[in-house]
Amino acid sequence: MVLAHQSTAEYTVAMARLTISLSDERQRALKAAAASRGRSMGQIIEESLELYGVKTRNEALDLLEKARQNAGLNEDEAMALALETQRAIRK
Repeated sequence: MVLAHQSTAEYTVAMARLTISLSDERQRALKAAAASRGRSMGQIIEESLELYGVKTRNEALDLLEKARQNAGLNEDEAMALALETQRAIRK
């Protein structure tokens, strides 16, 4: 895996390089969408993943913590509920 760094005024983020296969038509559409929005193709993909709900581990943990607090559960109760729900879904 090759890492790159993307800098903004606020922070620098380590970014992994990724090779994906797209149809020629999809690649042209992605390139056109990026150009029309003044964004890179990578930024369009990042935004699409966010809109689709794909979370980083830290984002997911933060989301779980907020849900736990809102539900009024302690950490053990939240974990028990999560495991119970997961087992029910997998049946």
